[in-house]
Amino acid sequence: MRNRKSIKNSSSKGPPHNPGKLLRIHGVVARDLGIDIVSGRYPTGDLLGNEIEASERLKVSRTAYREAIRILDAKGLVHARPKIGTRVCAPESWHLLDPDVLGWIFESDPDETLLANLFELRKIVEPEAAPLAASRRKREHLISMQRALNGMTDHSLTTEAGRLADREFHTTLLRASGNAFLTSLTSGIAAAITWTTVFKQRKNRLSRDPMPDHQRVYDAIEAADPAEAHAAMRALVDLAFVETKKPRSRKRPSR
Repeated sequence: MRNRKSIKNSSSKGPPHNPGKLLRIHGVVARDLGIDIVSGRYPTGDLLGNEIEASERLKVSRTAYREAIRILDAKGLVHARPKIGTRVCAPESWHLLDPDVLGWIFESDPDETLLANLFELRKIVEPEAAPLAASRRKREHLISMQRALNGMTDHSLTTEAGRLADREFHTTLLRASGNAFLTSLTSGIAAAITWTTVFKQRKNRLSRDPMPDHQRVYDAIEAADPAEAHAAMRALVDLAFVETKKPRSRKRPSR
């Protein structure tokens, strides 16, 4: 097992939607180990070691380390058993839509297949939720979506406020579907949207104005037009995926 001197400073960056949140010690340990696992530094089947050795190596209490392992176990990243130890689970066991797990994955660059899979999920969920929202939306949903559009316009997706507004738009749409199971996907879909936007910004890929696409979705839902809502949301997700996977633009050298 790799020799890691201690846990990272607790002021290391957290999820973009809550930058001021300070993690408790066990949360910091879980985050650091989680990032190492999803990045492949700890491959599938790797044994993390016993509680005493690991807590001494990370310079934390045994209680903090034990709680961190419980967090990772609950998220499907490790399998902890008494007298056997804690082993890293295969990616098939990871709870990929858990906001923390998604955030840890996007700390580095996720591979193209994972990005494609994430957008495939969005194309399965959001375009089907949009016509339901168009049929079932209430006044408060329209107010919330319009407020989100205003926030995105005022702040842009390059800012925290703009990304929060984008999350509000998409999560409100899922709630407006009136389907309890679609609504249960809200936190995962919202995290996926936030982290892919952060990824695009990090790679200088936020070159397209997303407002017309969002406005078209809103207009269809406000007009109670299910077919147009489906088409508009499908186009929005498709264009977002194209923007995510496109290569970074390079400026031509001046002559």
